[in-house]
Amino acid sequence: MDVKKHIVVVGGGFAGVDFITNLAEDDNFEITLVDKNNYNFFPPLLYQVATGFLDPSNISYPFRKLFAEKPNVRFRFGELLEVDSQQQRIILSNGELSYDILVIATGTASNYFGIENVQKYAIPMKTMNDAIDMRNKILLKMEEASRSDNEYERIRKTTIVVAGGGPTGVEISGMLAEMKATIFTKDYPELIDFLPTIYLVDGSRTLLGPMSVESQQYTIQKLTEMGVKVKLNTQVKDFVDNIVYFANGDEIETEILIWSAGVTSLVFGGIPTESYGRGRRLIVNEFNQVAGVQNIYAIGDTCIQTTDVKWPGGHPQLAQVAKQQGKNLANNLKRRRSNKPLTAFKYNDKGSMAIIGRNKAVADLTFPKKHINGILAWLAWLFVHLLSLVNFKNKMFTFYNWMIAFFTKDQSLRMIIKPDLTGEMNSSQQLNK
Repeated sequence: MDVKKHIVVVGGGFAGVDFITNLAEDDNFEITLVDKNNYNFFPPLLYQVATGFLDPSNISYPFRKLFAEKPNVRFRFGELLEVDSQQQRIILSNGELSYDILVIATGTASNYFGIENVQKYAIPMKTMNDAIDMRNKILLKMEEASRSDNEYERIRKTTIVVAGGGPTGVEISGMLAEMKATIFTKDYPELIDFLPTIYLVDGSRTLLGPMSVESQQYTIQKLTEMGVKVKLNTQVKDFVDNIVYFANGDEIETEILIWSAGVTSLVFGGIPTESYGRGRRLIVNEFNQVAGVQNIYAIGDTCIQTTDVKWPGGHPQLAQVAKQQGKNLANNLKRRRSNKPLTAFKYNDKGSMAIIGRNKAVADLTFPKKHINGILAWLAWLFVHLLSLVNFKNKMFTFYNWMIAFFTKDQSLRMIIKPDLTGEMNSSQQLNK
């Protein structure tokens, strides 16, 4: 009788969850999911949590509940620090785990391009904590501006700079512009003459670089009509004393810099330097095996695969790539167990889309090859993202909140909620006495 293989999956995002889902009913494998969060969340909708249109629970779900009825799946709360490929074990922030097969699906982190002040003071948009921090900071600055008598200070506190012209930057800018038009006027009557000025800046010559020219032009046009000041060929150089400095010599005074300008993969001790490629992504072959090590695979944004003929420079870091790689790897491990030939990964590109605002979105479809925009693209975006949420509860509550927002042009989730760290520290001190 064959011994069950123990698979350790590090990262419970799109790639990790799809991989586990496709192996969860197979008794030949024992699976342990490791993640530094105890919940799965849906990154494409983080900006809606950040702007108070969705509650964090709408786009997240606990791992233990997600896999509660899967007897061969276990969850380990912890963060990967190092891989010991010789002993086939990983070192976590809270212990160790042995594996027969290791699957790394850790996604990406914000890339600050070595700008220390941006890393220290800007608001990233990669995690649930980032989204909540952004919501808190924007609302706090609006409150501070509403009680200030200094015109100069009011302008600085209500100016928002979004760096990065990809889908995240476009979606945040569009949502903030809609809030300025429909919400801030009601919530902050004291600031009727000082409503937020929103800048969207990017170092390239256009927004939504990988998308079609039609999508790019439509996006710039609609954002401009909504009042967003789009600045292209404008690269952030530094962020010092509430001033954003640009490489071309321009400056913008603001206390809010939202950073969505780039991503980079994580590097782990124990994996050879030569196993990493561009963007610190792990180099993998057509079966997602990591170069230079045994029994280690990487899937999703954290890997770069150049064996797919249509994508010789590597696949885009998109959810669809991650999900398809997760499924393909799961099927290959089953095929290997049955001594069947493995299937090389080939990305089925279904197209890309981005939402700009109410009834405004763009979509570039692959089959048929077609560009759509406006309300049709907006409905397609809503439908695809709703279906992609991890369970029925998330779908139901997200749809409910979207309907409320659509008909009222408002939402009641704009609370400033922050943990009382002082209280926690005092309690800890009392316990240690």
